[in-house]
Formats: sequence, C-alpha cells, structure tokens
Amino acid sequence: MIPAGGAGTRLWPLSRAASPKFLLDLVGSGRSLLQATVDRLAPVAGDRILVVTGAAHRDAVAAQLPELPSGSVVAEPSPRDSMAAIGLAAAMLEARDPRAVMGSFAADHVIGDAQGFREAVAVAVEVARHDLLVTIGIEPTWASSAFGYIHAGAPLDGLTGALAVEAFVEKPSPEVAAQYVQAGTHRWNAGMFVARCGVLLDLLAAGDPDFAAALRAIAADPSTLESVWPTLPRIAFDYAVAEPAAAAGRVAVVPASFGWDDVGDFDALGEIVDRPGEVAVLSPGATASDVAPESLVVVEGATGLVAPGSGRVVAVVGLDDVVVIDTPDAVLVTTRERAQDVKQIVARLRERGRDDVL
Repeated sequence: MIPAGGAGTRLWPLSRAASPKFLLDLVGSGRSLLQATVDRLAPVAGDRILVVTGAAHRDAVAAQLPELPSGSVVAEPSPRDSMAAIGLAAAMLEARDPRAVMGSFAADHVIGDAQGFREAVAVAVEVARHDLLVTIGIEPTWASSAFGYIHAGAPLDGLTGALAVEAFVEKPSPEVAAQYVQAGTHRWNAGMFVARCGVLLDLLAAGDPDFAAALRAIAADPSTLESVWPTLPRIAFDYAVAEPAAAAGRVAVVPASFGWDDVGDFDALGEIVDRPGEVAVLSPGATASDVAPESLVVVEGATGLVAPGSGRVVAVVGLDDVVVIDTPDAVLVTTRERAQDVKQIVARLRERGRDDVL
C-alpha cells in the first residue's frame, strides 16, 4: 500500500497542490518518486499494489502507473491524514483476504539500496505473520533533528532480525539526537509499517473502535465512501496505532541500513544530488522551453541547486549553498541552511489569497 499525499510545502515552487512532490522526478532518475516507489516494491509484491491518493491526483497517479490493474488507485474524497488512508487500504484488503499482510510505504521517499530495502521488507513480512505490527528502522547516518526516532529494545525470541520497540520518539533536539546516535539504541522512523490487515485494524479498534468499524463498513460497501469519509477522525497513523501499540508491546522493528531520505526540503535534496564545489541543475518536470536545463544555467564561483523551469537563463555568481528555483509563475531564492523556512513563504502566500501559485 502506497499512501500518496502531502503538500510538500518546503519544496515550493516545484511541489504544488496540483503537482505534489511524489509526482515529480526530483533526483533526475527519469522516474517520479511515486514510480520509483512502485519499481522498488514490484519485485516483492508484483502487481499487488494499492495506491491511496487524493481525488485531485487520481488521474495523474493512474497515468504514471499504467502497469497496475484497474482499481489499484483509490481516491480519498478529502485529506484525513495518514490513519484514514492506511486504514482504508487495510480494510479493503482484509475484505479480500482476512489473513493478508500489508506493507505501507510512502510515495515520496528516496532509497539508495533497493535490494537492501527489499530484504528488510521480506524480514518484516515474516515477523508480521506472528500478528505483530512491524516497522523498518533506518540506521541513522547523522544526528538529524528533522526525523522521528524508534527506540529499539531487546531481540524478540524466535524472530530473527527483529527487536522489540520500546517507544516512538518525536523529532528531538539536535543534542538529544546526538545522544541517540551515540548510544546506538535509536533508529530513524521512516513511517514504513508491515502488518496483517486484521491486526492493524484491531490495534486501531483498541483505541477507537468506531474508527475501525467505519473503515470496515466502507470496505464492505464502497458506495458509502463519500458519506462516511468526512466523519472519520483526522489523525496520523503513528498517534492512532503505532505509539499505543508500542506501549502495549505489540510492535517490532527490523533494523536496516539502506540509504533513505524523505526529501523534506531543498537541503535534503541537495544531499541526494550533491555536486561538491558545483551547482546541481535540477529538471524535475517539463520546462517552458525546449532548451536543455543545463544550458540555461551559468555559474561563476557558486555552489548549490538551480532548477531552471521557465526557459529563462539563470546566472549565479559568488554564492555558496544557494537554492534558485525558477518556474513560469514563481521564483524562489534561498539557501540550503534556510530550506525549512520555505513553508513560511507558502503560509504567507496563502494568507494573501495567492492560491493560484500554490
């Protein structure tokens, strides 16, 4: 199951409401982040892939994934956060096969070692068959305060490759993150979860039986989706299921060390497409010109990222770690250090009623 949602506001003006980051080829692979996610999962799941996305993006998602069978793209009528999307998929799959194991993997992540990822998923599936909720914990490569963490405990008896989860931890301060990395007891929480569909919904029902019942009712009668969906709670999967399940001793973590990033902002993107001592030229989508993006960028003594998407020439002189995103209707100039603050610009534009550029 691939939840394909999120506004990606820190990647504005590349990521927009009409073309969010999961539909873009941000890293120059020739495939969008969504398509790359399906490519990684296909050797494990074949065509048994279900994408849950917003109604506004259903056609674009289906167009990018013509290889999936009919009915593999499900449109949620409105955003209700991750629990509703993941829970709907679980309920639909449970209705087909009550013992089915489902994995949830976000559409907008970048993974360097696809084989290592699939090996971790295979271990997680086997552990999930023991009626546990399983998460894949990424070995931290640095003390990031931008990610949540998983506190891993002791190995689980009889379950090779799995540790008990003591707790899920919110994004820590840089100092606390450094302690986690030094101690070696914490893993990055990448939001990857594997479980039997029935187990997942029963864990939800333990805290909110009405929520779980509503999802199962939709799966039993899909014609009720439009009427029932707006009544569902707006809550993240971590809060609704993962954290309380961990407190109850029902969660396992499979440690993994494949390269992973959620491409949350232009600094993270810069790490992925890093060109030491140079400016990396991005071409995440069609530009307003037939000219090759590289020929539109002129650099003198500068480093950073440039995305020439308007057809205009972009010249950068004497600036380090600069970010220049040039689109036909908006231009962003910032630094990698201030990349997190781009979301504030989006908020200001929304306050001014400039939804036309969002």
